[in-house]
Amino acid sequence: MLREDDLPTSAVAPDDGASSPLRSWLAVVAVAIGAFAFVTTEFLPVGLLPHIAADLGVLPGTAGLMVTVPGVIAAISAPGLMLVAGRMDRRRVFLLLTALLLASNVISAIAPNFLVMLVGRALLGAALGGFWTLATAASGRLVRPKDSARAMATILTGVTCATVIGVPLGTFIASFASWRTSFMATGGLVASALIAQFVFVPSLPSSAALRLRDLISLLRRPHPRRSMMMVGLVFGAHFSSYTYITPFLLHNANLTMPTITWLLLGFGIIGFISNFAVSSTVTRSLNVSLGAMISLLMLALVLLPVLQHSSIGVIALVLAWGVSFGALPLCFSIWIQRATPDSPEAGSALFVGIIQVAIAVGSLVGGLVVDHVGMSTDFLFGSGLALLGLAALASFGRSAVGKSAANAATRAECSAACGD
Repeated sequence: MLREDDLPTSAVAPDDGASSPLRSWLAVVAVAIGAFAFVTTEFLPVGLLPHIAADLGVLPGTAGLMVTVPGVIAAISAPGLMLVAGRMDRRRVFLLLTALLLASNVISAIAPNFLVMLVGRALLGAALGGFWTLATAASGRLVRPKDSARAMATILTGVTCATVIGVPLGTFIASFASWRTSFMATGGLVASALIAQFVFVPSLPSSAALRLRDLISLLRRPHPRRSMMMVGLVFGAHFSSYTYITPFLLHNANLTMPTITWLLLGFGIIGFISNFAVSSTVTRSLNVSLGAMISLLMLALVLLPVLQHSSIGVIALVLAWGVSFGALPLCFSIWIQRATPDSPEAGSALFVGIIQVAIAVGSLVGGLVVDHVGMSTDFLFGSGLALLGLAALASFGRSAVGKSAANAATRAECSAACGD
């Protein structure tokens, strides 16, 4: 999948030491904007959930299907789309998936009932998994080989920004307009990304494709398999609770909607800062960094129901939660890279897929707990999943550090030799 050494020589920029041209970086930015729009659309309902549930006449837990449905479909499309796309020009795939995202936002914005809303969210899921996998894999082909790392970092910045500010952005727009306006505004962002991709992204022909046996072979290996399980547990812990954070803050903590909007914005900002702060230590102390962030997530979830009547306590814990989740995607990305150094494309597809499964299952089970038991119990359920994730990390032992370092070195040598 998108390996430069499988392409004709003319399709790969020569590594002659020169910097990539401006048009190449504009292509990278176009993809980064698309990544931002995709993940923002995915998380948008979280901050709008009470308003959407009330307007469309469903319970908050049922409204959580807006996160579950695209997560289920995206989990399938992440590896599935790349298997089906085969040798199709990746530029066409980009444009098709971004067009589907635009349709998703428009349908969601005008949905007259919850069923139509779910149709719009299903379109998001069909496009999301494939785009996320494709975007990171394509970074090395949009610029010269020596700039591939910077290109990938730029695209992932779009994903990171969306992860940490997508929810407060939606609630901010809805605070002075409506939830439908939030979807339309995101649709405008998607349209801009689509135009930018059409203008700047070059033809990206492919003579190789991801094979099903690559995925199966990877899952047969104990270390990658346990790594995926750990990722699923921790992301499930987050999304089983975070999907319902707005109703919790509104009804259990008795905060006002303006306060919630600013608190979610603070969650995003502190998460963004945490992502960059941890990046300076995560490569040297991956196990310690990951363990600390999972532990912080677990403590925040278990203490929120206990301190729900203390506004200061709730605000502090939500911000601590932001610190944790701001760093976790980066930590897990590096962990999976080290766990699958010889199969980075298959590892990336499975990583995206397992995250989407965790989002779908976590939000679904969390919704059932919310509707039948209560918000506080849902947060305790999330903390239990985080504890299992911490136990999974501990199961790797100290030897995982040395193994990860060796794998990282192996992959670096392969990248230098192959130009991936």
